[in-house]
Amino acid sequence: MLFENYALNAVALKNRIVMPPMTRSRAGAGDVATDMMAEYYAQRASAGLIISEGTQISQQGQGYAWTPGMYTESQIAGWKKVTDAVHQAGGKIFAQLWHVGRVSHTTLQPGNAAPVSSSAIQAEGVKVFVDVKGCGPESGVGEMLQHTMPRALTTEEIPAIVNDYAQAARNAIAAGFDGIELHGANGYLINQFIDSQANLRDDQYGGALQNRLRFMKEVVTAVSNAIGKERVGIRLAPLTTLMGSRDDTPEATYLAAASVLNDLGIAYIHIAEADWEDAPVMPAAFKEALRLIFHGTLIYSGKYTKARAEEALQNGWADLIGFGRPFIANPDLPYRLQNDLPLNQPVKEQFFGGGKAGYIDYPQAK
Repeated sequence: MLFENYALNAVALKNRIVMPPMTRSRAGAGDVATDMMAEYYAQRASAGLIISEGTQISQQGQGYAWTPGMYTESQIAGWKKVTDAVHQAGGKIFAQLWHVGRVSHTTLQPGNAAPVSSSAIQAEGVKVFVDVKGCGPESGVGEMLQHTMPRALTTEEIPAIVNDYAQAARNAIAAGFDGIELHGANGYLINQFIDSQANLRDDQYGGALQNRLRFMKEVVTAVSNAIGKERVGIRLAPLTTLMGSRDDTPEATYLAAASVLNDLGIAYIHIAEADWEDAPVMPAAFKEALRLIFHGTLIYSGKYTKARAEEALQNGWADLIGFGRPFIANPDLPYRLQNDLPLNQPVKEQFFGGGKAGYIDYPQAK
C-alpha cells in the first residue's frame, strides 16, 4: 500500500510516503528561503507529499536561528522558488506554519522582548539554537542556549496571533504551496495551550479541557476560512514530552482534540508518534480510537521502517506515513524503499546550519 496513489482531497499524491517537516536552519538574510533550499526540496519530490520545515508566522514566532518565515514579501518570493522547483519535479508540498511560543530567546524576539506563551512557565533544559556571533547559516556556528523565561499572553493579544496564522496561510498559498500544516506538536505555542502542565490560565483559554483546546480551534477556524479547510492539516504529538510540554491525561485530551478537528472538517491530522528519542510508540487501541473519531486523513511519523509503515496502513491506523531522518540522507527514499536498497546514514553534525554538505550532496541510487 505504501506505493499506491492517494487522494488528499483535491491533491493527488503518487504514493503514501510523506517527507515530514524537519528544521535545517539554512534560510538566508531576512529569513528567506534560498535557491539551495529549493534544490533540497526538489531532490525529494518523489515523496507523495512534502511538508516544509517549520516556518514562523511572525518574528515573534521564531525560536531558532536561520529558520524561514512566511510574513514578508521577500519570504513569499523565496518560498515561491521552492514550490516551483518541487512542482516542476512532479511533487506536492504543504507549508508547516509555526509559532514557537516560549521556546525562543530574547535575541530572536522583536525588540529583545520576552517570548510569549499560554503561561509564564520556563521549561528547564529546553534549549534553542541562536546565532550569538552573527556568523550566518553558511558557517553552521551557533549556540544552544536555555530558552528565555516567557510571559503569558493577555486575552486581548490572542486574536492578533490568530490573525498572524491566517495571514501566513494566505501567504503560503500565494507562494504556491498546495496547502498548509499547523504545528500543534512538540511543545510549541498551540501545544502550550493544549497540554495541562504548560497551561495554568484561569480564563477562557485555560483550565477545563475545552478551554485549553480553544486556541487550537480558533487558529484552525481562521486558517480554514482563509484558504479552505480542505487545504489544512495539523500536527499533534499526544505522547511526546518535547520542549517540556506534558499533559496529565494525553489520550483523553487528544481524542477530544481530534473530535474538535473532525467537526471543523480539515484535511488531515499528522501524528508525531516519536520525535528524536522521545515518547513511546502509541498503543494500537489509541490509534484505533483516533481513527473512529477523525474521519479525514491520518498521517503518522516517527521511527517508521517500511515494514512498520505497511503494518500501519494495512491495519487502517494510517493513510500516509512520514519518514523523517531517512529523507535527509536519501533524497530518493521512495525508490530505495520500493526496491529494498540500502539507505545512506545522515550526518547529525550537519543537521542544523551550514552549506551544501549534509544537505544537498547525498548520493542517489539511480
